[in-house]
Amino acid sequence: MSTPRVVVVGSSNTDMVVKTKSIPALGETVTGGQFVMAAGGKGANQAVAAARLGAAVTFVAKVGEDMFGDRAVEGYKQEGIDTDYIFRDPDNATGVALILVDERGENLISVASGANHALTVEEVEQAAERIRAADVLMLQLESPMDVVCRAAELAADAGVPVILDPAPAPDSPLPTSLLGHVTYLTPNETEARMLTGVAVEDESSAREAARKLIEQGTPNVVITLGAKGALVAGSETSFVPAQRVEALDSTAAGDAFNGGLAVALARGAAISEAVRQASFVGALSVTRMGAQPSLPRHEEVRHA
Repeated sequence: MSTPRVVVVGSSNTDMVVKTKSIPALGETVTGGQFVMAAGGKGANQAVAAARLGAAVTFVAKVGEDMFGDRAVEGYKQEGIDTDYIFRDPDNATGVALILVDERGENLISVASGANHALTVEEVEQAAERIRAADVLMLQLESPMDVVCRAAELAADAGVPVILDPAPAPDSPLPTSLLGHVTYLTPNETEARMLTGVAVEDESSAREAARKLIEQGTPNVVITLGAKGALVAGSETSFVPAQRVEALDSTAAGDAFNGGLAVALARGAAISEAVRQASFVGALSVTRMGAQPSLPRHEEVRHA
């Protein structure tokens, strides 16, 4: 079987994580936390997830001309990721995420996007041939919307499947033109509610939200419900139960899931089987601290 080719257009951040007993309330200080600094960003996390699962990954992104940018690019190279289309910005710092994680593995995140928001359509177009030659294109919403739309258009015009993880949760409807180019939309409960107005709490409400999203123009929707599982709707409909694990840190669970989904689809798996494999990848990731450090490798999931 040939190596699956995945292109990711998205964000690169440095994550600064504090693990505490509880997430502070407004004005409260909680002491005694464990500190971890690790590479992160939704785009980068998904690129690393796919690379560790055996894909040949090209990452299209923008970082600052600073220490964090240097470390990030070197880290991607060590993961075997093609960094030819990671651009350096002399005017904006590399993105930074400040993350609090409580003892249940729940998190609170604040992001300074920096160079991520300076990625341009013209820069993405420099990677057009790589996008057109991919088996799957992965997108998120930590890059400018015009960049996301153009990348999706390039892929769709070439018949390349597009996965859009609509995170962070958008505060306005996604452009119809974008949804028309997306093959698989993968919101979590919060993002599905933001996009449809449906409070997603179980399989039934997830089905209602998925129906509304499909009506907006996306042929396939995968709604993740954390420990409850994931709903698949579109070309086929099913509910995939989640793996039962003891969660330590859920920071990159969605990114691990999307990376696993992309690689499984690139290898030719049907959507329900791809979601089952992706769920296992996501479950493994929450048993470890940090974003990219938590992402599992192919050897750990090949017998899933």
